[in-house]
Parts: sequence; C-alpha cells; structure tokens
Amino acid sequence: MKIEDFNTEEIFSKHGLLANCFSDYEERPQQLQMAQAIQDSLKNHQHLAVEAGTGIGKSFAYLVGAIEAARKQKCKVLISTYTITLQEQLVNKDIPFLAKALGGCFQAALARGRNNFVCLRRLEFARRKQQGLFDAAADELLRLSEWASQSKEGLFSELDFVPSAQVLNAVKSEYGNCRSRKCEHFNKCFCWKNRRRLQTADIIVANHALLFSDLILRQKNVSILPDYKFVIIDEAHNIENVAQEHFGLDISQWRVDFLLHSLFNPRTKKGFLANTGYMQAIELVKLCEKAAKKFFDFVQEWFKANGGNGRIRAEFMDDCLSEPLKNLRLAVAGLVKKSSDEDEQFELLRFTDLLGALQADLQDFLACSNEANVYWIEVSDKAKRTAISLRSAPINPAVNIKQCLFDKFESVILTSATLCCNKEGDESGFEFFTKRIGLEKFKPLRLGSPFDYQSQVTMYIEPDMPEPDNTAFMQAAAEKIKKYVKLTDGRAFVLFTSYQMLETIANMLAGWFGENGIELLVHGGGVDRTELLRRFKLDRTSVLFGTDSFWQGVDVPGQALSNVIIVKLPFAVPTHPLIEGRIEHIRAQGHNPFFTYQLPQAVIKFKQGFGRLIRSKTDTGIIVVLDSRIIRKSYGREFLSAIEQCRIEVAAD
Repeated sequence: MKIEDFNTEEIFSKHGLLANCFSDYEERPQQLQMAQAIQDSLKNHQHLAVEAGTGIGKSFAYLVGAIEAARKQKCKVLISTYTITLQEQLVNKDIPFLAKALGGCFQAALARGRNNFVCLRRLEFARRKQQGLFDAAADELLRLSEWASQSKEGLFSELDFVPSAQVLNAVKSEYGNCRSRKCEHFNKCFCWKNRRRLQTADIIVANHALLFSDLILRQKNVSILPDYKFVIIDEAHNIENVAQEHFGLDISQWRVDFLLHSLFNPRTKKGFLANTGYMQAIELVKLCEKAAKKFFDFVQEWFKANGGNGRIRAEFMDDCLSEPLKNLRLAVAGLVKKSSDEDEQFELLRFTDLLGALQADLQDFLACSNEANVYWIEVSDKAKRTAISLRSAPINPAVNIKQCLFDKFESVILTSATLCCNKEGDESGFEFFTKRIGLEKFKPLRLGSPFDYQSQVTMYIEPDMPEPDNTAFMQAAAEKIKKYVKLTDGRAFVLFTSYQMLETIANMLAGWFGENGIELLVHGGGVDRTELLRRFKLDRTSVLFGTDSFWQGVDVPGQALSNVIIVKLPFAVPTHPLIEGRIEHIRAQGHNPFFTYQLPQAVIKFKQGFGRLIRSKTDTGIIVVLDSRIIRKSYGREFLSAIEQCRIEVAAD
C-alpha cells in the first residue's frame, strides 16, 4: 500500500484492508473514530488524550496513525507501553499483522535498555578475572559465554537459567562503560546492533521507564534513543508513577552493600579488588562497610522511634557515610593510572562513577535539597530480612513531565482505558489526569467500550459490611469472600489495597480453601506474578489474592476469570509520606485534597480493577464490592458513575 493512499475508513471498514486479513473481523466505530483523531492530531501537531474502553482495539488505531505520520512526515514515532505484556503484543502480534496488511510499507523495532544486553567485552574480562571476582561463578560465566556465541539478540531474557546478581552486574552492557567503535567486539555488539535497527525504524516501541530515561538525558543534550518527532503513550495512567521514580531518589541498603561487596566482600574475600594487591582500597571498602552498617542501624532506630512514620526533614541525622565513600572513590579513581589493563581501567572508572553517584544521592537525601520533593524512609521485613530504603519523589511531578515531554514534542498522544474520573467526554473528564502530568493544551476524546456490560456483568454490593477500619471488617470480609467464591466455583481475583490485609485474610481462609479443593494463589508469597497468572489460567477452580499490580495490566479472557472481588475501595494510605506531602501541598493551595486528589485517584484505580473482568464480547461474570462506603457515602456515586453501566444488585443476607 502506498503511503499517499492511507485512508483510515478503507483500513477499518467491514470491507477494508484489516477485514481482508481477518476472517472474523468486526467493524468498530470507536476504533475508526480513535484512529481518525490520532491521525488529525499528528498531522496538526496537537496533543491528544483518549480514554478508550476495553475492546475498542486501540493498539491498531494508534499504530495506523503512527505509521502514516512516520512515512508521510519522514520521521520516527515512539510508542511507549507500561507492561511487558502489551509491548510483546505490539511487537509479536499487532505490528507484524499490520505490516502484512499494509504491504510492508514501514519498519518497526523494539528498543531495550542497554542493561538487558550482555557486553561481550565485559564477559570476556570477567572470565579472565573470575577467580577473584565471584563465588563459584566459573560455571555461570562458561554457560553465558556459550550462549553469547550463539545468541542472535544477546538479551538476558533468552537465558534458560538465572545468573547471580554479581555475575549479571559484571557482564551487562552499561552506559558510560562502553568503548563504542574502539571496542574489538563492536561489529558483533548486541546493544549496537539494536541501536542500528532503531536508526532505520519508522516506529520505535519502548517502555515508559526507557522513555523517561531518554527524556531526562535529552535535557542534558544526551540521548539513548534515536531522535523521534512524535510520542504515543499507551497505558498512560501510569506515567505519573514512572516519572516520580525517575525524578526522585532510591538509596537502598541493598544498593550500598551490593556496590561495596562488588569491590570487595570481607567475608568471602571476593570482589573486583580481590587478588589485585590494592590493599589501601580494600581497607577503605571495609571502613565503608562499617560506616554503612552504623548509618542504616541509626536509620532503623530513628524509624522505630518515630512510630513508623518515615518522613524526614533536612539534617535529621549525622552523615557518617559520605566521607568514607568519598575517600574510597578517590582511591579507586587513583588506581586507574596504576593499571595497564584497559578493561580493568574501564571497570575502575565505572566503580568511581557509581560511588560518586551514591555519595551525591546520599548528600541530596540528608540535606532534603529539593524543596519540591518529599523525602522519607521505608523499612520492611522481607524473607526475615529488614529492607531499608531512603526515598524521595516530587510533590507534583507535573512540572517535570511538562518540561521534558509536552514542551519538547509537538504532538503527544496519551491513551488508556482509565483516564477519566466521570462520564464527561470534554476536558473536565480528564482534569485530574492532565493536571497530575502537566498536560495543558490538548484535544479530549472519550470512547466507551463496545461490549454489552448490562448483559455481561452483574455487580454485587454488600451494604451491611463494617467500615474497613473497624476490627470486625477482616472476619466479615473473609466470610463474604467464601460466599462469592462458592458462587463461581473459584475462578476469582480478590483484589486488596494492602499486602498486610491480604496476608491476614489469606491465613484466615487457607484451611477453608483446602477443604473445598480450591487452590489459593497468593501474590507476594514467593511465586512471581507471571507464574501466579500461569497457574491461575490453568486451574479453573483457583482463586488469586492480589495487591497493586493485579489491579491493572492483567488479561485473563474467558471463563478462567469469572469473578472479581474488590475488598476495599482503593484509596491511597493518607499517612504514607508522599501522599501526606501531596495532601499538605494541595491544602496549602486552598483546595480540598480529598475531592481533588484522593477521591479521583481512587476512582481511576477502581476502574482498573473493574476492567479485569470483561476482556472479550463473550466474557461474563460478577464484580463484588465488599466496601459498603460505595453506597453509604455520598462520594460512592463517583465510583459507580465512572464505570461502564452494568446490572447492580445490593445484596441481602
């Protein structure tokens, strides 16, 4: 198909190009409307926000618009997703299908962060130095070498085993640790092969994390992706959270220990500096380790003394760690001139940069240097080990997002099934979302789902449940879960807002599930999310208890999922330091934080949970809400009015 012949109606009509390639193709007016709006916005260089209900087929709608813009305007279009699932759907299914349907008139490529690739130079160096670097790593490095010699992509995701963190850290490709064209492995380099594919592509597919890494670097006149003119962001409701991670800090005790032990571990006598004879640097590593232990012990004591509220103010404690880190950094930097091995020099420079970044982050945190950020401590117990992190994030990430995204690109398309807090299709429906991300001038478009929710879904509401903060709520919720799980013979997601509540109710019901022959799958119980989903889809009577990540990005079509139980309306915890800081900021501006922030945020997440159930026109099932506030409180109507209209039954005992 010639690009000048692009006509969205001919592509999406019941006798169009897509219909010719689909035996059971269905014409969807909403899909055509979305495709035309995207086409117009890219042509007229406007920002566009589209709430596209489940089943519209939004990926085809924006891909067709992206292909036309890329070819006609001779530019690259970047498409960003949040979940790997959607990224794989685009790359492995949707784009190849469109390439065939449209006669191969475009090129597309998947962008990966360089840490996903093995570095052949570093792998070779690690094998040379393996005796001092790792514990029992020879076998892993041998297997990596054999794999790398045959691999086409050099992606760690291709491996049939999981290398240790130390080995991965020593052999992965890294920004700032690359000799580029001077490297003897340059022509075979997996990372550079990927970059060359991106250079010739019309469409680049990336994830939100890589997009924001690139946007932030572009503010410093550096980039990790080729230049692109337009940006299309799917699963756009997640960009605020992704952005706040990129514009904040995360200094975990694990990060500090891992960096120091990568240089030298006093207990195992392994690490980069082992067997080098650089005794002064090794002694400085030991001093840093002692200082780090003292530092994090004090952090933990401070956290306990403050009743678990981790929000901090500037200079809340003495800095006993920055000076030892500085001394170690200077010592490691001084070793570069002493080494005659170029690969070793690169690794020493890498450690120098990592120590410098850690020192700078630590000083930033302790000084609370950015007044626009909230600074706090997180302490959690995982697998009988205490995990401590020093965190910061912007109170209002909209400022940062606007500067690096909407001010830099003439047209940004944002789409998701959950952008609006009400049924309004004008800008007011998108107000909460757009204010949180700094989007000011844009075209709004709200498209409902083509599915028949009135006949496909029944929502049950339990009106007599205790308030969620009542001590009787847990036991009552457990009994109601039994009731509705029986109704559908399992096949249920039970969605929680906190892992603590999930764990408590899971323990209460474990025996009951066993007695009734229903497998209970628990998120956070040692099995990763992907494996939990695989088991759930296979066992037609299982029940999955999930927290945050199961409210969105999970696709289980068919009768395998027939029941979604929402235990509690998904309000964010108001005492979390970041939420607390945002509430204070909104109140200081003279607004009501509940109605302008907490409620709309919860409504959008509720819509995401609701959207797990119906994934095709033949799906049927029930939604259960155990939080009686949805009908007892006046704000409850905001949740019910935001979702697709379905049958609602208020349960009676």
